[in-house]
Amino acid sequence: MFESVFQSFDEQADGTQGAARVTALREKLARLKLDGFLAPRADRHQNEYAPPSEERLAWLTGFSGSAGTAVVLADKAAIFVDGRYALAVRGQVDVSVFEPVDVGTTSVADWLRANLPRGARVGYDPWLATPAQVERLARAAADAGAELVALDANPVDALWTDRPPEPLGRIVLYPRKLAGESAGAKLARVGEALKGADALLVSDPHSLAWIFNIRGADVSHTPLPLGFALIPRAGAPSLYLDPRKLAAAPRKALAALAKLKAPDALERDLSILAGEGRKIVFDAATAPSRLVALAREAGGVVEVGADPSALMRAKKNSAELSGARAAQLRDGAALTRFLFWFAQAASKGGLTEIEAAQALETFRRETGALKDLSFPSISAAGPNAASPHYRVTTKTNARIGRGLYLIDSGGQYEDGTTDVTRTLAVGRPSAEMRDRYTRVLQGHVAIARAVFPRGVSGAQIDALGRLPLWRAGLDFDHGVGHGVGAYLSVHEGPQRISKLGTTPLEPGMILSDEPGYYKGGHWGIRIENLVVVELREIRGAEREMLGFETITLAPYDRALIETKLLDDEEKAWIDAYHARVRKALSPFLSRAEKRWLAEATAPL
Repeated sequence: MFESVFQSFDEQADGTQGAARVTALREKLARLKLDGFLAPRADRHQNEYAPPSEERLAWLTGFSGSAGTAVVLADKAAIFVDGRYALAVRGQVDVSVFEPVDVGTTSVADWLRANLPRGARVGYDPWLATPAQVERLARAAADAGAELVALDANPVDALWTDRPPEPLGRIVLYPRKLAGESAGAKLARVGEALKGADALLVSDPHSLAWIFNIRGADVSHTPLPLGFALIPRAGAPSLYLDPRKLAAAPRKALAALAKLKAPDALERDLSILAGEGRKIVFDAATAPSRLVALAREAGGVVEVGADPSALMRAKKNSAELSGARAAQLRDGAALTRFLFWFAQAASKGGLTEIEAAQALETFRRETGALKDLSFPSISAAGPNAASPHYRVTTKTNARIGRGLYLIDSGGQYEDGTTDVTRTLAVGRPSAEMRDRYTRVLQGHVAIARAVFPRGVSGAQIDALGRLPLWRAGLDFDHGVGHGVGAYLSVHEGPQRISKLGTTPLEPGMILSDEPGYYKGGHWGIRIENLVVVELREIRGAEREMLGFETITLAPYDRALIETKLLDDEEKAWIDAYHARVRKALSPFLSRAEKRWLAEATAPL
């Protein structure tokens, strides 16, 4: 299965075709009297994982990452990526055609200001950009004396002759015992949250799935049904889904909750609602600028802000948390079986990144509960691990030799979503590897042990995961943690532990705890568990306090731990965690696997 997936991906995301495809695009733009075009990696919902039919950036440039934008002008082109993809992008795109630009240093807007000629007309697809994105880029174009032009059709689509069809994944009902709350109750909560507004346009499929207690199969790795909904403050909502996705049972259940309509009815209904002067809330993070502009033009009152269901969804109820813990236990046993297998297979030599990823997926599938991987496994040996979001393909597949191997992976189970990273030594690690690994582990443990007052955000906690590295003059270019959904996205907002994480952390939120360190061209280290925000009882506390419950269960690599760097409290936490791992997972393992786990989790 892996081999065919990687081969088909290579064929679609082919950087060697960049020059020919950009030439064809420029010819198309000239016929449209345009001087440039913006090609973001986006679909109509700003999904992290888009269906193959929406992977325009990959088709045009060869870049396979989950975030990026290409700008094509008549005489130059650039591709903008963040620090996660700084190394990967150069190996995927034709750099003689696309100049790789670090968006953290030079934004797309700044580049447009510096490079657009006066009088230039630059096109964009208003279905693939949010209002804030359009406003920012339009202002930059105006500063350069140029103009940003909304297009009725995406010019890439006219060139992409073998573009895959739009997805028609079947929609299923999500069981109440796992959801923990009925769809009717969720709709009532959303309606109450609208306050002075008349309706909410739901443009985020994660919210759509959560509110209506449904799951779909329109994109890989996340069980999303692509569609929209209009939820009034009072009365029946309208749900815009392709009817071919609905079998009799889910159709009947959803028809009792909402008016079921085809997707092409949305623009008409939105225009009618806005034409009555109604106030409509749009999600700033996912709403297409096309729909916001349509509502404004029809005379509606537009509020672009936060979808209130996003925060509701982030705070898991007791049923969702029970499911998450069950999923982590099951997944931890599968991962530990893999770690036992890897310890033997890697020592023999010849093992490849794809073979290791295949093996881990096999162990997960043997649970009988795996629905999908929660993201493409990051199976990275040596220098490949220095790219935080490296994706192995048949072209890059490396043999796992002496040094470090990083495996970042997760599963989608009906009761929960998992995400876990372990860095493993193959052969005897160097002193530098042990030092860096231990500093990363110290940051990881600091996050797990953190206690903080209610109201604190992830931005205030992020530094805890970096301090041991900072003391040695080191750092890494990604956040310490992201939110995780309940059989939904492995990367869920608005909660995160990051310099940009402004949402206060609340009980029930699930986040990752994953500091790292990357030595460019040599190796990389990351350690990741999932944690749940929980209330903490502290005697004599003057404020309500919170902390984290670690729910991922898998051993760390003791061969990489330099105990001289650890203080007594850090050692005690690691020993207690390993004892918990050993007790929880041993019942699911063979006799040989149990013996290995006992050694792997022995006290430091």
